[in-house]
Amino acid sequence: MALSCLFRIIAATTLFVHAVWCQSYNGLAVTPAMGWDNWNAFGCSVSEDLLLGTAKKIVNYGLRDLGYQYVILDDCWSSGRSSNGTLLPDLTKFPNGMAHVADQIHSMGLRFGMYSSAGYYTCGRYAGSLGHETQDAQTFADWGVDYLKYDNCYNGGQAGTQMLSYNRYDVMSQALNKTGRPILYSLCNWGEDSPWNWAQTMANSWRMSGDIYDSFSRPDVRCPCTGDEGYECALPGFHCSVLNIMNKMASIQSKTQSGAESDMDMLEVGNGGQTDDEYKTHFSMWALNASPLIIGTDIRSMTAASLSIYSNPAVIALNQDAAVSAAIRHWRYYVSDVDEYGMGEISMWTRVLNNSDVAVALVNAGNNSREMNASLAEIFFDNGAARSPQAMMSYDVYDLWAYRMDNATATSVLNGTASPIDTNSTTRYNGTAMSYADGLAMNSTALMGNRTGSVSPLGTLTATVPRHGVGFFRLRAQPVGMKKRDEL
Repeated sequence: MALSCLFRIIAATTLFVHAVWCQSYNGLAVTPAMGWDNWNAFGCSVSEDLLLGTAKKIVNYGLRDLGYQYVILDDCWSSGRSSNGTLLPDLTKFPNGMAHVADQIHSMGLRFGMYSSAGYYTCGRYAGSLGHETQDAQTFADWGVDYLKYDNCYNGGQAGTQMLSYNRYDVMSQALNKTGRPILYSLCNWGEDSPWNWAQTMANSWRMSGDIYDSFSRPDVRCPCTGDEGYECALPGFHCSVLNIMNKMASIQSKTQSGAESDMDMLEVGNGGQTDDEYKTHFSMWALNASPLIIGTDIRSMTAASLSIYSNPAVIALNQDAAVSAAIRHWRYYVSDVDEYGMGEISMWTRVLNNSDVAVALVNAGNNSREMNASLAEIFFDNGAARSPQAMMSYDVYDLWAYRMDNATATSVLNGTASPIDTNSTTRYNGTAMSYADGLAMNSTALMGNRTGSVSPLGTLTATVPRHGVGFFRLRAQPVGMKKRDEL
């Protein structure tokens, strides 16, 4: 194997054995990156004021202390190149230059991200970095950049095979490493040429689909692939729905690892195109699949409902779990109650966590609320189903959305009138004061969620799941010999 891997065997008494992580090629993104990017909400309307104003809100709203640390400037920031070829910022948008922006962001305890493309132009038709990788990498390092989103537009035909794409993206990878500055390298090649097969040794994440848009299930001809192809997609496209991207992850589940994660694209929560339940499903499934969590809305005008989704520590704790992996989709069935776009399906996903807890998602993409269930035999199918030792254990069940921050509390956070976070809070958490791993070791209720019942050996997890919603749970094995408690 190309990367140096560390394996941890879970204690034999828990009957879970799994590999926990492979080290990052550059030591970064050991857990998925978290932050904010301007593109989904603002496109090319970027400025110094936008970035610094957003950074202040990230701090004030407690998002930094939840792990959202990267403030990422997307496309359209450049005015071209100087006579010696150096990239220049647009001084009407960034009058004090990029180093000033980076310094200000760093002074708030945050990190600064920037954008370029592995092409002759960026997607917005500004100067790209193809052929200028060494010079541009050094420019980014000199400016104090901590994260590079590297796109795929205008690539001059240097795509179509995995080797062509690998070679083109590896030039920037090597150039960034040679600067000596730690810069997280985020490939944005839309899943073209199967980056999950080659990017782990030269990047920290790779986009695995065409661009997202703010719809839960609406198909769009501009996003022609669905994942049903076994995921060989010649034209990734754009305008891909949440459901489309989620289902594409199913066949490439095994490719995600620590330091090298499949990027399902920026989050749309708060942009107005989906219901609250749809946004909860969107956020939950990105977190469960260890995708980077990059906020894509205007934080400065964020609603209480949106803040409470982005701030759910029980869901973020899954995303930041040390056993970085994507979720297994165990089953998917089409249902007759289709939505207005003719879409209707249900599915069940699981992921084993570092402390041997198991996360379970019951996704209802049908048009009506329904009771959904998953037996322990189904949850532990890969371990031997009903014959597996895991299926013959009892589990406490914790609902990961039960302690979502209420609107009154979220409003007080937005208004700056919230009380300091209490260490016993069930709804708020400070990951700077105590890491997610340490909080889980202490059974923090904010991270565990609300215990709603238990499942007996060979039993079934059951939940009522709303239209386009998710039942999202953490299962924890009960110690052997514990008396049977209330069941779901």
